[in-house]
Amino acid sequence: MPPRRRTDPVSGRAAVGVWARGEAERKDVTTAVRFTLEELAEVAPGNSVEVRVPPAGAVQAVAGPRHTRGTPPNVVETDPETWLGLATGTLTWADVVADGRVRASGDRSDISHLLPLTAGRRAASAAGAEPEPPAAGG
Repeated sequence: MPPRRRTDPVSGRAAVGVWARGEAERKDVTTAVRFTLEELAEVAPGNSVEVRVPPAGAVQAVAGPRHTRGTPPNVVETDPETWLGLATGTLTWADVVADGRVRASGDRSDISHLLPLTAGRRAASAAGAEPEPPAAGG
């Protein structure tokens, strides 16, 4: 059973749209990040990768071995702007990893095949900020 959404999808899509237009306040960014993290957990349910976007939120996703204590073996961490760029397709995984804007550790931490997220792309597109399609391979 997929995790229950805590962010109202209508509010989440609206927050992503406001962010995509460049008009977001901190609360909009936080809502957009939480919404897209929940989308990731819905698209790739599991507990083998922890995706952290401080201070907005974190989620466990991707099927595989579950960790029970301490720091998980597979961690992805980035800032809110970079995460939203990945979620909406305005940034590519390869570029942000190369730039050091994403820290990914562990065998399962490459989540490029899950990005961009459909809900993020749709919300950005509806806001009039049509993202470029990601480059091949991520």
